[in-house]
Amino acid sequence: MTPTPPAIQTRHLQMQYGATRVLDDVTVTIGRGEVVALLGPNGAGKTTTIEILEGFRVPSGGEVTVLGETPHTAGEHWRARVGVVLQSWRDHGKWRVGEFLDYLGMYYADYATPDVQRPWPTTDLIERVGLGGKTLRRLDRLSGGERRRLDVAVGLLGRPEVLFLDEPTAGFDPQARRDFHELVRSLSDLDTTILLTTHDLTEAELLANRLLVLAGGSIVADGSPDDLRHRMSATASVRYRRDGQLHTESTEDPVSHLREAFAEPGVIQDLEVRRASLEEAYLTLVHQVETGADTDPASFGILPDELPDEREGA
Repeated sequence: MTPTPPAIQTRHLQMQYGATRVLDDVTVTIGRGEVVALLGPNGAGKTTTIEILEGFRVPSGGEVTVLGETPHTAGEHWRARVGVVLQSWRDHGKWRVGEFLDYLGMYYADYATPDVQRPWPTTDLIERVGLGGKTLRRLDRLSGGERRRLDVAVGLLGRPEVLFLDEPTAGFDPQARRDFHELVRSLSDLDTTILLTTHDLTEAELLANRLLVLAGGSIVADGSPDDLRHRMSATASVRYRRDGQLHTESTEDPVSHLREAFAEPGVIQDLEVRRASLEEAYLTLVHQVETGADTDPASFGILPDELPDEREGA
């Protein structure tokens, strides 16, 4: 049997605008059903990467496949298998939620398969994204959070195998952001691969089980949030008071240190064990890459056998 290709795969992906190279060597593999967050500073090329994967841009070099096909040359059958949620949509505000989804759904009807019903039935989809009771509501009368739920419904309409979310909560208030996070987490049972870009590290940690950090034109870190924290800060800070006296220690093995501390006489109070936060680890990593302090991918969670092959002239 032919093995199922990864959901997303790039190798030595490059993108250049004139003399400016935005992507230099992006090599990554994302399996089916993963939820992955793509992080990086402004100008790192996150949106460019997403647009290449969606088929909206042609890369300057390298290889890219999504669901086994090259996005910018793939046909309509491939596009029916991919969902996109952009930062914003332009459409007619007088459309009503139900009729809007019904209209878009007509474009998917020809791409149904014995295994996948397309489009997703409008009534079921509206309930799934939390817009029950809003079927007849005009689009221009939806709240910001409701509008974003509709955006996700549009992305899910064709029952995609891969869903792209580009800065999905930009401009949200805290309640709308929380509602959106609950919606995305509820999609985990669909076995859909989700790739999202965000500047919100808390959002990335809540939604994704894997983080990719794009900086300097390449993926410089690839792993879980805990992987990134531990690799950027192997030591933990242990603080406590014994009989009123403050003790502070940096150690790579806080458990053993505390075992020894508790074995000594005296009362321990105000115990705190702290590792670097995800934000601290991320900022440290980006600073190191931007300043050239350490650009060895192996130190950021990419194992040696995952590194791209040496290129001629590199």
